[in-house]
Amino acid sequence: MREQGSVAVIGAGVIGTAVAYALAREGRPVVFFDRAEPGTGGASYGNAGHIAAELDVPMPSLSLLFSFWRELFAWGGSLDIPLRHVPKFMPWAARFAAAALRRRENTGHLAGLVKPAPATLEKWLGELGAPQLLRRNGHYEIWLHAHAPRQARAQAQAMQRLDVPTKPAPAELVEAARVAAGAAIASGLWFPESAHVIDPLEVVRTFAAGAVERGAQFRRAEVSALEPRASGIEVIAGGQSIMVDAAVVCAGAWSARLLARHGLSVPLESVRGYHVELPQQPPLIDAPVLYANEHIIVTPMAGRLRASSYMEFRPPGAPADGRKPARLRKSLRALGYGCESDGPSWVGARPVLADYLPGIGRAPSAGIFYAIGHQHIGLTIAAVTAELMADLVAQRQPRQSISAFDLNRF
Repeated sequence: MREQGSVAVIGAGVIGTAVAYALAREGRPVVFFDRAEPGTGGASYGNAGHIAAELDVPMPSLSLLFSFWRELFAWGGSLDIPLRHVPKFMPWAARFAAAALRRRENTGHLAGLVKPAPATLEKWLGELGAPQLLRRNGHYEIWLHAHAPRQARAQAQAMQRLDVPTKPAPAELVEAARVAAGAAIASGLWFPESAHVIDPLEVVRTFAAGAVERGAQFRRAEVSALEPRASGIEVIAGGQSIMVDAAVVCAGAWSARLLARHGLSVPLESVRGYHVELPQQPPLIDAPVLYANEHIIVTPMAGRLRASSYMEFRPPGAPADGRKPARLRKSLRALGYGCESDGPSWVGARPVLADYLPGIGRAPSAGIFYAIGHQHIGLTIAAVTAELMADLVAQRQPRQSISAFDLNRF
C-alpha cells in the first residue's frame, strides 16, 4: 500500500535530484528513478559548471536565423546538424524560427528563472552542508584579434539593455590571455553576478544525498511508462511497478516518450556538448573564462580545468564524434593551454525545446508533472525549478508565474 502524498521522480540528473530534494524536504515520500547512478546518465555529469546568471535571452533570434551557417562545424564553428538528421530536424527548426519573433517576450519569462539562480543555489548548498562546491567569482568573456574591442563594447551594451551588470575585465587577465594566444589585440568583460561549481557531479550527488537523508529512496531502473489508474499513477520500471500519488518527469533528452502518451507535444531535441579536461593545470583566474569567438568555456574545477564546446544535434545514444574533442584540444593549444593532442573526452545530451524555454508544468493526465528542456542552463536553474515543482505538486500558487513554460504552448 503506497504512502499518502507519495511522488515518483523520473530522472536523477541535476533537475531530477533537485526536485527529489525539494519534495523530500517538505516531508513527502519520494522515490526517484534513473537508469544510471545520480548524475552519470545524461548531461549533468559533464557540463561546464557555469552558473549562467547572464543567459536570460533564449537563443532563437532573427540574426541567428540569417547567420547560423557561419557557425557550422564544417566551417570551423561549434554547430553541427548532420545531413541525415535534417528531415527530422526541420519541424523543430520551424518552431525555433517562430520563437525568434517572440524573443523579447520569452526573455522576460526566462529571466525570472535565471536571475535568482546563483543566490538560490548558494542557499541550497549551504543548507546541504556543501557551500565549498560553489564559487561566486563571476565569469569572464574574452575576445581576441582585430575586432575584440568593438565586440566587447557591443556585448557590454547588450547586457546593459538586459540589466545584466558587466565591468571591464582586469587588464592583467586580458593581457595574459592575449599573450598566451599570441593575439595582437584582446578585450574582456567581467560578469560579477554569475558563478561556477567546482564539480557538477558532486552537486548532483549532494542533492541526491540530501533527498535520501530526508527519507527519499533511489531506484536504479529505467522507467518505461507512467499509467494513470483510479488509485494513482502506476510507475513501470525494470519489469516491476509501484503506485504513487504523483509523478514528475525530469528525464532530460529521454522525456518526450514518457510525456507523449499523456496528451503533450514535446518538440525536444538532443543537443550534445563535448568536454575535455586538463588535469592539474592552474587557471588564468578562479572563474570560468569564455573565449567568445571560439565558443569555448574553460572552467576551474577540483584538480583540473574543464573545457567545453559544441552544439551537436544527434540522438543521445549516437557514437561520439572523435573530430570534436580533437578540434577542441587543438583550439585550446592555440589559446595557450598545455593540452595533449589526445586523451579522454566526454559527450552528453542537453535537452532543448524549440523556443529555448524549459517545460515546467502539469500534464493533462492527473498527477503527472514535468520539468524538462533546460537546455544549457540546467545546473543554473535546477534549484529554482525544483522549488516551483514543489509548489505545483503541493497545489500551491507557484512563487512565480510558470504559464509560459507549460508544454501546451506547442
